[in-house]
Parts: sequence; structure tokens; C-alpha cells
Amino acid sequence: MPDPVLRVEREGARARVVLARPGVRNAFNAELIARLRDAFVALGTDASVRVVVLEGEGKTFCGGADINWMRSALELGEDENVRDAEAMSDMFRAIDRCPKPVIVRVQGAAIAGGAGLCAVADAVVAEDTATFGFTETKLGIIPAVIAPFVLAKIGVSHARRFFLTGERFDAQRAQAIGLVHEMVHADALDGTVDAIADEFDTAGPEAIAAAKALIAAVRAASYEESRAITALSIARRRVTAEAQEGLRAFLERRSASWVVR
Repeated sequence: MPDPVLRVEREGARARVVLARPGVRNAFNAELIARLRDAFVALGTDASVRVVVLEGEGKTFCGGADINWMRSALELGEDENVRDAEAMSDMFRAIDRCPKPVIVRVQGAAIAGGAGLCAVADAVVAEDTATFGFTETKLGIIPAVIAPFVLAKIGVSHARRFFLTGERFDAQRAQAIGLVHEMVHADALDGTVDAIADEFDTAGPEAIAAAKALIAAVRAASYEESRAITALSIARRRVTAEAQEGLRAFLERRSASWVVR
């Protein structure tokens, strides 16, 4: 029986995680949050997966929280709301720390938590007509759970404007503030996603995982800590079989053994 809220599809070494609630603009509810977390945990440990593409079915990538799920929160106490928020945070963390490269494909809109998904991606490709926004303050709430991930992506200056106003902005502005990497016409959306995935396929999978872990560690470290982390990280990488193969392939002017042909 098909998953009613999420699909995971495989195309060789490429996995597609599809938000499958188009009738509600792929909005989050408790089930989708749990399934997204579980999917990325599983894909992160699957050695046959090289790249993960996260996308939404229908006209909208992700419109944020499901209004019915939000309505039910009105009846919850503080402790229950904390548990809900922690579950959502765990989902974003699972995507953010997935050792596989994650590409987010945006059509229509990425609002609130949907924009948060862009913040935890390694590459974001958006339709040039897509709309973005951290709209929580328009509802009298705040973008709390996504804040650590979004601040790391767009910085404090842009957060101070867009978190506070709750305004929506276009794909051009999203690219300018660093939330989006590529802005393309709808006809070029899939081709651009595939081109980036192809680039990931030419990099060492272990090196990609190590690079993602390095970014997370350095981001959280002082300079003194990062100096030690980076020195040890490159020293350890240089002596791995993958790094040795990559260097030999470069010197011998051939493709490395991991390159997907």
C-alpha cells in the first residue's frame, strides 16, 4: 500500500524523497515529520545511495504546517507542544546531518517549515516563479525550530528582516540571501537538479560525508578548535584508500573508481 504522506523512490544510486500531500500543499503534520526523519536516517546509512533529491508532489514544494495540525496545537499544553517541536527539530537535524548530499527541488512555494527544508539542503534549485517566506510572525508565532538551520544558511542580517516581517519574497531574493543556489525556468528545473546530482556523483562518497561533517564541526567551533579539527580532518582523509585513489586518478589523468559513468 503506498505511503499516504511520503514516497521514497530509487533510480539507481539516486534516491528521491517526495512529499506526497499535494491537496494541502505538502504541509507538515506529525506523520509527515516522523516519516521524513526516518527516511533520511535510513538513506544516510544506505551504502548504495549516492545522492538524495527532496521534492514535493503537485504545484507546491511545501507550504509549511498543516492548518489542521496547527489547530490541534491550540488544545495542547506546554509540555506537549515542546514534544511536537522537538520532533520537528529532530527531522530537520536528520536532513541537515545526512551524510549523503541532499538537493532540494522547489516549485510553487517554500513557506515557513518549507523554507526550513531549503536551509538544511546542500543544494537548492528553485523555479524562478517560486515564493519563499518565514511567515510565522504573521500568525503571532515565531520560526523557532528552523532558526538554527536558517541562521546558518542566510545569516543574522537577513533573518532579522525576514523573521520579523514575515513577508514573502521571490526566488531572486532567495538566491541573493543564500537560501537558493540555482534559480531556473520551470522547464529547466529537473535538468538542473540532475546536473548537480551528476557533479556529486563525480566526488568521493566518503569524502562528501567527511566534508559535511567538517562543515558542521567547524561551524560550531572557535578558531582554536577549528584549527585542530581541520588539521586532523585533512590528515585523516589523506591516508584513506578513497583519497589515495583520487590522487592517483588525478595524476594518471583518468576518472576515479567512484565516478558514475
